[in-house]
Amino acid sequence: MAKSDKTLLSQIQPASGYLFIEPDDQPTQTSSGIYLPDSAKGDKPQEGKVLAAGDDETTDSGAKKKAPAKKGDKVFYKKWGGNEVKIDNKEYLFVKFEDILAVVS
Repeated sequence: MAKSDKTLLSQIQPASGYLFIEPDDQPTQTSSGIYLPDSAKGDKPQEGKVLAAGDDETTDSGAKKKAPAKKGDKVFYKKWGGNEVKIDNKEYLFVKFEDILAVVS
């Protein structure tokens, strides 16, 4: 990643109600040592590291919903949740607070 891209990543502040996540890399090799082509990797990852958290979300009723995770936390999110963004050929996700299934402690 170019230096300017690292700076860009540190400057990203998600909108209220969103987390900015770096998905975990999928394994490229099986436990028996066989390398997998990109077409055989299967489903998208459902876990990743939170790089930034948006401000509390205000619901339609006016209640505040706090972020379920903070920067540095590992989270599991819905399989098809999030909006993909590519920065320097690496995919990142903006995921809604409600799409977070669990925080790994």
